[in-house]
Amino acid sequence: MDTTRDLTDPAAGEPRARWRAAEEQLYPTLIANRSTYQLALDQIQAVVDESIKNIAADKRINKFFAGANIPRLRRQLADQICVAAGGPCIYTGRDMKSAHAGMGVRNSQFNALVQDVGKALNKFKVPKREQKELVAALAGTRKDIVTR
Repeated sequence: MDTTRDLTDPAAGEPRARWRAAEEQLYPTLIANRSTYQLALDQIQAVVDESIKNIAADKRINKFFAGANIPRLRRQLADQICVAAGGPCIYTGRDMKSAHAGMGVRNSQFNALVQDVGKALNKFKVPKREQKELVAALAGTRKDIVTR
């Protein structure tokens, strides 16, 4: 199991105040209003896995991921979504600007990725309000990812 997640588990000593604050945000809705930590991660991971399948099948953007370390991408995307949703995860990957430097990503390609994530959110019946909040969090990274 990922030790970063273990360290953020409220049962493993994460301050209760941070956990309670997360419960009031988007995170509990993404986990279908269930409060167990592992279930939350499992459901976010299911959305991530479906997103990665969608991206791999998407000819508009799959070339960007051809040489990617998929297990690392999977873990980092899950952590990013968890953090964006107000969950207790910690994203430890590179900042978006340096991670995407030199890739030449266009707005249309960024939008394609957001659409692929949206398809996954729809498949798992994440409510529209929470989808909009997550898309807004993703949109905040556009300026660091899109360079053309």
